Amino acid sequence: MTKAVVTLGLPVDIDPAQALLDEIAMTYGHVQWLRVKVQALSSEDLVWGQTQTDKGIGPQGPVDTATEKAAPNVWYQMYMTEREHLVKVTTAALRAGIEERRIKMAEDQGNLVAAVVHRILDALNLTPEQAEMVHVIVPREFRALANLG
Repeated sequence: MTKAVVTLGLPVDIDPAQALLDEIAMTYGHVQWLRVKVQALSSEDLVWGQTQTDKGIGPQGPVDTATEKAAPNVWYQMYMTEREHLVKVTTAALRAGIEERRIKMAEDQGNLVAAVVHRILDALNLTPEQAEMVHVIVPREFRALANLG
């Protein structure tokens, strides 16, 4: 089944928001890879190059010709197409409100963690001196945790 999915692209259940985010990440990777290819081109190769090669046996006998002309390089064309696709999928994601949903989820998770910490601290029956230190220690440790990511 896995081979069929890879080969044929059979449907797989996925959250549409996650599909958009995955497409953005892949497309961004493509853009970065193609940018390296384009940057490696000389300025002449960017606009001039071989566009067709004919080799083999034709009606007149052996053929070995190359056609050159002024035209945007295929790497540059692919780069620009992929950049346009990146704009399209990021616009779709913004239009769908994905970033706002991610922020809301992060806020909800933060509120859940804060509620758990409050319940733990309440259950510990801290002395007044220990309770005073909570306002220093807990924020400091959460800031340290945030700096790890």
